[in-house]
Amino acid sequence: MQEFLSDNEQMTKDFAKKLASRLVKGSFLAVYGDLGAGKTAFVKGLAEGLHVTETVVSPTFTILRAYESGRMPLYHFDVYRIADEDELFEIGFDEYVAGDGVCVCEWADLIPGALPQKRLDIKIERMGDTRRKITLEEVDA
Repeated sequence: MQEFLSDNEQMTKDFAKKLASRLVKGSFLAVYGDLGAGKTAFVKGLAEGLHVTETVVSPTFTILRAYESGRMPLYHFDVYRIADEDELFEIGFDEYVAGDGVCVCEWADLIPGALPQKRLDIKIERMGDTRRKITLEEVDA
């Protein structure tokens, strides 16, 4: 387990940017955190580290945004509004997970049965107005 303290949004992005250099095709990142914790800021940093040129926005209403311009595809899921895990499989979630890119899933706690057994769990916790604690844990159940 690894912990990082971030004092502001830019530090969160910079941390994620560095993490991106360690990712390989097939990496899955399950991101946990309350509303406004910094999950999308983290994904923006990750995308920057993967050299994604498109503007990264939260896919809250579309569930998935795919970014193909980086060193490998980035598939950004936001499952906050899904009704159940079956809805994920209707959009091909399992195919993206087994694909040639990096998958990052915000609100992963809402789909525990759909998460791959091998993944990186990222928990972002508020420690004040701008300070965050980011915890990384490799899971290989």
